[in-house]
Amino acid sequence: MTSKINGYVVKLLTVVLTMSCVFQTMAQQVPSPKDVYGFRVGDDYKLADYAQIEDYLGKLAAASNRVQIKEIGTTVLGRKMYVLFISSEENLANLDKWKDISTKLARVQVSDEEALQLSEEGKAIVWVDGGMHSTELAHGQMTSELAYTLATSETTEMKRIRDNVITILMPVMNPDGLDIVVDWYKKNMGTAYETSRPPILYHYYMGHDNNRDWFMNTMPETYNVTKILYNEWYPQIVYNHHQSSPAWTKISIPPYADPVNPKIHPAVTAGVSEVGSAMSKRFSLENMPGAIADNFYTMFWNGGGRTVPYYHNMIGILTETGHTTPTPRFYDPEKLPKTVAGGTPTDGTDIMYADPWKGGESHFRDAVDYMLTATWATLDLAADRKSNYLYNIYKMGASAIEKAKTEGPFAYVIGKDQWDTFEAVNLVNVLLKGGIEIEKATKSFTIGDKKYEKGSYIIYGGQAFRPYLMDLLEKQNYPTRFQYPGGPPDTPYDLAGWTLPMQMGVAVDKIKESFDVSTEKVAIAAEYYDGDVMGKASFGYALSANSNASVLATNKVLKAGGTAYKTKESLKVGKTTLPAGSYIVSGGTVSVEDLADKYGLEFFGLSDKPEIELTKVHLPKVGLYKSWVSNMDEGWTRFVMDEYEFAMDTLHDRDIQTKDLSEYDALIIPAQRPSSILHGHSNLDMPEKFTGGIGLEGTVALSKYVKNGGTLLTFDDASNYIIEQFGLPLRDATQGADSKDFFIPGSLIKTGIDTTNPLAFGMQDTVAVSFNRSRAFTIDKQSKKGEGGVEDIKDAPTPEVEVIATYAPKNLLMSGWAMGEDKYIAKKPAMVKAGYGKGSVILFAFRPQFRAQPRGTYKLIFNALYEGASE
Repeated sequence: MTSKINGYVVKLLTVVLTMSCVFQTMAQQVPSPKDVYGFRVGDDYKLADYAQIEDYLGKLAAASNRVQIKEIGTTVLGRKMYVLFISSEENLANLDKWKDISTKLARVQVSDEEALQLSEEGKAIVWVDGGMHSTELAHGQMTSELAYTLATSETTEMKRIRDNVITILMPVMNPDGLDIVVDWYKKNMGTAYETSRPPILYHYYMGHDNNRDWFMNTMPETYNVTKILYNEWYPQIVYNHHQSSPAWTKISIPPYADPVNPKIHPAVTAGVSEVGSAMSKRFSLENMPGAIADNFYTMFWNGGGRTVPYYHNMIGILTETGHTTPTPRFYDPEKLPKTVAGGTPTDGTDIMYADPWKGGESHFRDAVDYMLTATWATLDLAADRKSNYLYNIYKMGASAIEKAKTEGPFAYVIGKDQWDTFEAVNLVNVLLKGGIEIEKATKSFTIGDKKYEKGSYIIYGGQAFRPYLMDLLEKQNYPTRFQYPGGPPDTPYDLAGWTLPMQMGVAVDKIKESFDVSTEKVAIAAEYYDGDVMGKASFGYALSANSNASVLATNKVLKAGGTAYKTKESLKVGKTTLPAGSYIVSGGTVSVEDLADKYGLEFFGLSDKPEIELTKVHLPKVGLYKSWVSNMDEGWTRFVMDEYEFAMDTLHDRDIQTKDLSEYDALIIPAQRPSSILHGHSNLDMPEKFTGGIGLEGTVALSKYVKNGGTLLTFDDASNYIIEQFGLPLRDATQGADSKDFFIPGSLIKTGIDTTNPLAFGMQDTVAVSFNRSRAFTIDKQSKKGEGGVEDIKDAPTPEVEVIATYAPKNLLMSGWAMGEDKYIAKKPAMVKAGYGKGSVILFAFRPQFRAQPRGTYKLIFNALYEGASE
């Protein structure tokens, strides 16, 4: 008997040794990043560009049956984007099964009993990404080693992770930006500017704002990922790697700072803290000090890569790891500050920073190691509690559906009767992209006294992603918070208010009581309403000024060789009256039928020239100022100009100084600090080619351009630059205000519009403007006071200033948080036109195109550009 047992043992050992050899051989055949790059990930002064990373990922997937690579789309500049699915061989052979289980649970498509069964059967889905913010270099490099280790390591932990988790790894979220920053670093290595940042945006349009586009999904990079997260795979954990750790710390981890948005399910908040606790414990056990929590980042704002998941019942994780550059640093331990991150002690007495880092050598590889360790902690937790995470997302979704029954609303309705149906459908598509379930009425219906046409959109409140739906459609009430009693406000993370119907100028009706209506599900994307081409058009076709799409159609006609006019008063065509500022187009090679179909526009044929005053316009040629101080507002402005097909040139400082600016119908200076516009970079920060700003020479050129008849648009703080340099009779009414008295950190402010002014044609009379620490104007007046008395003298000439938009006299805050608004901006101009020589300066006190969100204020830009292009 003993000999038989010994024989079994020998055979078992033989099998184990054989399998071990197989795994060792397989690991040897799977290339490591070092095999392909020629250096270890995180080595000093070493970076892989996207072509190298793309090459490595392909070789890894080809060599390992634990890795599948999938192309998910392309970037703005055409680079391919990939995700890797990493798990056990058996799991990867059944990916559709695990996706189906995840979908049914996240969408609450099963009973509670079946949900329990599927939670036991399914696999945890965890999303991990790197390389979103390209100047944060380590995470885009680290993901190659993460993929290799997860695929090849034979530790008990890695096997358990592969058996229980489907890891969806996005190696580089911003391939275009990675190459820009890697190329910049390599070109400047060994110079004084080795660790400087590129003087251009590292996303073609958004720059750093590529982590601010996650509910609008304006860019392909964002939407390529959004499709996977909220429409295909529904991960229970979404982990964003970033690199902005507080000075003298190694990594910032959950839990996050207050406040939390009450629309988020509290189990999400608890889950975030649970992951943070797992990270903290692992760092401590692996002797990796410097992990700090409760640091600046909150759970209130929607719109970021790790915050949008909260509203989808997912655990969103952000870590901010120190040391963004391959260049080493030294932190003198003798200079360790007593506190970090705004007051956290470094003596180990703070529960959120119990294991402080004491300084010394810091290397790029440190960042890689901290990121990997945090990821292993997350994946290990998911593997250990995979059934719990699967069931929890189901329970949170079921709770959201139940809340709609007890708290409402029953539904939101977006009717066809809109100021701008183009933007109404755009709003529907924003919601669809984010995973919201939407129905379209197949018949007309009535709720109360209001009748809705066939084609109206119904969004029922009883759905799993109800928190996301409500957060985007309803106003935000950000809590008033101070750093300490009597102190300055506690600054929100990013924005305080973002309500989309307000920003986009769309009427959305909130319905509390149930109703019946015949509908069909909107499957992928909502199409624009059927357009129409009506009547004879011997003279041309008229388009309403109310729709942003009319601008796009007009520009397409002009680009195709046609002609266009703008009406100076309302125009009656048959039984329809079109408002002042409407467009009349004719000729060109573009088909108006195609435009009507594509954008849902109504073209009204005109057999004769109308008997009203018209202004002929050509395609506006726009010069857009682009500082070498990379400016996201410039990028967003450029995006809007491209989206609406204006003819546009980028103008750098030297172009402003030397070019013949008279060739441009209008110039735009996006929001930027006046000192930054004027002076730009110094040679302490940037190579000489990229130093200096517009300077005196450029300012004189701008002055000459406007005085000779040009049109200049300025946004937000750039308006202060022109007021100061041109000596305009205006002042910034908020200048010098203490934040304890006046504070609007990113909110929607009610603003009245003078719709009789040509610059406001097509606008609604009241809009929400995006006020992001913005300003208001005061028009200078003559003073007749002297030594305390009033002098009886003649009136000076009245300043040549037209007011187009004015902040409301009361109830200014529409969504978000505001302090001191009644004192500092109520009843004050928000947009003015100031005469200057033969031309004019159109100054905005806010950003009318902020992050391509406030579609309701776009026309204020478009009208100004057409005014410059009038003949």
